[in-house]
This record gives sequence, C-alpha cells and structure tokens, in this order.
Amino acid sequence: MTTALVTGASAGIGHAFAQRLAREGHDLVVVARDRARLERLAADLRAAHGVDVEVLVADLSDRHATDAVCARLADADRPVDLLVNNAGFGLAGSFLDNDVAQEEAGLDVMVRAVMLTCHAAGRAMRARGHGAIVNVSSVASFIAHGTYSAEKAFVTVFSEGLASELAGTGVTVTALCPGFTRTEFHQRARMKFSALPEFLWLDADDLVQQALTDVAAGKVISVPGAQWKVLATTVRALPRPLVRGAGVRALHRFRRD
Repeated sequence: MTTALVTGASAGIGHAFAQRLAREGHDLVVVARDRARLERLAADLRAAHGVDVEVLVADLSDRHATDAVCARLADADRPVDLLVNNAGFGLAGSFLDNDVAQEEAGLDVMVRAVMLTCHAAGRAMRARGHGAIVNVSSVASFIAHGTYSAEKAFVTVFSEGLASELAGTGVTVTALCPGFTRTEFHQRARMKFSALPEFLWLDADDLVQQALTDVAAGKVISVPGAQWKVLATTVRALPRPLVRGAGVRALHRFRRD
C-alpha cells in the first residue's frame, strides 16, 4: 500500500484527489489550513475506504509550517510515494490594486512551497528509487495575466526541469495544467465567471482521473479535457504579443463581478 500527501486537500481539486486516492486504497497525509475540515475529511475517508489518513495542519504561506510538511516528506521511516502539490491562493484584483502582502503570500504558497516540498520529496523518492510528484499548475501558465499566470508559469517550467533532473531515477514529475474547474476556488477568491461557456468547465473528479492516468504514463505535462488541450496547444504556438493581448481580453470578456 502506498501513501500520498496532498496539499490543499480540504477543498476543490485537492479534495477530489484525496477522495480518488482513498477510493483506490492509498493511505493519505492531508494538508490544509482548516483543521476542522481536514478532520471531517479524514474521518469520512477512513470510514468509507478503510485507509489510514494523517492530518497535517499547515498554512503554506508560513515558512515554519512549510518546513513541517517538508520534514514529513523527508521522513524515511514513513515514506510518501506520491506528492500532490495542490494548495492554491486566489486574488480577485489586479496586481497593482492588490495588497502587496497578499501578493507575497500567494507567491509563498504557489512558488516557494512548491519548490521546498519538491526538494524534500524529490530527494527522498530518488533515494528510494521510486515515486511521483504532481504539481497543480494551470493553463494560465501559458498566458500572461497577472501574478497568478506568472506563479503558475514557474510551476510548469519548474516541473519540466525537475522531471528532466529525475529522469531514469524511477521518480516522475507531472505539471497538471487544468482550465476552469467547478470547485469553490473562484467563490472563495471572489471571482465570478458566469459568462464562461459551459463547455469550458471541467469536472474535478474527471480531471483527477485524467491526471492520475497521465502520471501513470509518465507524462510531464497533463492538460485534462479535449477543449483545453486544443486551447493550450494553440496558445503555446502563437506569438507572445498575441497571447498577451488575447489572454487579457478573454478573461475580461468572460468575467462578471
């Protein structure tokens, strides 16, 4: 039996990962800020699937809390076979209008914490000769729209580089790049996209199933959903000036405050 550590496990895509992995018989370490929600999740998963679920409360914008997660990943006596870096941080405003302290916290969660946890997990997995890392990025990493795109671009490119570094070691790294997914993420960040066409929305459970299939196949970049595969391929082939303009116009068109 293997053990997976999932950050941001109390809601959204992370919750879907935890549910799917428990259903497949994996033990879990679930990480998030909200202890009550994590405890409820752990109790539900234990009861439904008979797996062991460890609760690790951590705010990944805090360096000391992130260090505790890294220590768990590095623990040779309790190996983690799969790391899912899913914890997110959403800000509704534009960069210059947002509080810079909040922007910095977002950077800590979506860049620094990803780097640190990958370092801890990658070294431990490499020493054992097996393991997998999934870093939840976004199709936003292929465009240019504020710090969210920039942070996700780091996640995607960092994952590609780490995958190359770990090639041949038995450890895989996958950057998961979904499009818009029906979770509570946008509501919690006070983002509304009511004008977005229905066909562009992904289901979180389907997304996770596709992601795990891609991880098993050793894919470095996973873009769930045929519609997003087409869009991501198109965007990556376009000249950057067109990408910069089209990305911003599209988001403003589909967003409804």
